[in-house]
Amino acid sequence: MFSKILIANRGEIAVRIIRACKEMGISTVAVFSQADRDALHVALADESCCIGGPAPVDSYLNEERIISAALACGAQAIHPGYGFLSENAYFAQLCRKNGIVFIGPCAADMERLSDKAQIKALMQKAGLQVIPGTAVLQSAGQALEAAGKIGYPVMLKARSGGGGRGIRLVRTPGELQQAFPLAVAESESAFGDGAVYLEKFIYPARHIEVQILADEAGNAVCLGERDCSVQLRHQKLIEESPSPGVSDAQRRMLMRLTAKAVQSIGYVGAGTLEFLLDKAGEFWFMEMNVRLQVEHAVTEMLTNIDLVKWQIRTAAGIPIRFAQEDVHLNGCALECRVNARSTGRLRMLHIPGGPFVRFDTYLVQGTQISPYYDALLGKIIVYAGTREEALRKMKAALCELVIDGVETNIEQLLSLVSDERFMTGQYDLTFMEGR
Repeated sequence: MFSKILIANRGEIAVRIIRACKEMGISTVAVFSQADRDALHVALADESCCIGGPAPVDSYLNEERIISAALACGAQAIHPGYGFLSENAYFAQLCRKNGIVFIGPCAADMERLSDKAQIKALMQKAGLQVIPGTAVLQSAGQALEAAGKIGYPVMLKARSGGGGRGIRLVRTPGELQQAFPLAVAESESAFGDGAVYLEKFIYPARHIEVQILADEAGNAVCLGERDCSVQLRHQKLIEESPSPGVSDAQRRMLMRLTAKAVQSIGYVGAGTLEFLLDKAGEFWFMEMNVRLQVEHAVTEMLTNIDLVKWQIRTAAGIPIRFAQEDVHLNGCALECRVNARSTGRLRMLHIPGGPFVRFDTYLVQGTQISPYYDALLGKIIVYAGTREEALRKMKAALCELVIDGVETNIEQLLSLVSDERFMTGQYDLTFMEGR
């Protein structure tokens, strides 16, 4: 096991990783930008190192400075969290060249599995049904020809997209002609990669993702599915597990197929397979995320399995110590993402409590909310024996949460979980339309 880990991230996920390391007896190193000098993750870590200015490109996206910090403090491994460098193959390779373990897939696997066409081919071979689509497109003309064969509407997507960015719905050839150069430019600006591709638009549908964990010994365990269908502009707001739209028979089938698929590609670590579930009950594979998801805590609350600790263990070569039959999916876990709608300094913070209520955050009273980073302030996660009780618990937690000094989406979240469609589980990706 590692004795010292550097966390190449910030905010709530950096705090989450530091806490897991402390429980494992591992020393931690926080890196921070000038804007985060007084941040909670810096205070909690055993050591810290400033790596540059507030802009991510000068700090949290600066591979060389992060590697230099890790070498200077003697860290044996780097945990990238989610976002920033978590799916950066060059950074993973840089870690390896410098004798540092990257807690995630190796660079070769990252490139192989982040290639949307390649991962679809691998998963189709493993027995999963994939969404019809294309490889990377070289021109608008090629996109028009492919869309004609797939059939409109289609989704135009950035190869390196994430967090809901780099996605455009296209309904006609004229829209595609206009959208293609804009999508390429947007992708190049946001991700440093202008590659785009097309997918068939499956509508209406639920967004279902399946959490897996695999080790170097070839063991793969599925930890159930999460329903992530409550999205605003492709950004997830609420997640739950298990999904109210997935039957027990569908769940058993999905868990068996995904575990088998992950074993077939030799994946190691925590990962997520993403699907669309259509009205006919068919699952369509979209992509695989080779990192920790923002919503990993939903699965942790439901299964009582610490995904961050197991990420670290599998990266250290430790085999998984439990089998599929040890994974129990009883009850219901819900998560609401609390986002900032303005910048400013926190004047007051009150965090909800009670049995099986968790608030993952980096906030403390006096925290300055910066314009440089993601709007996520924290995540309320609750667990109960039934979905009805979990909903009541979530409403109570949202009512109790006080964040004064910046505008947030707390009232919106309370309205969403109180909506009749959500309360009865009769929702899909159309849920936020018109809101």
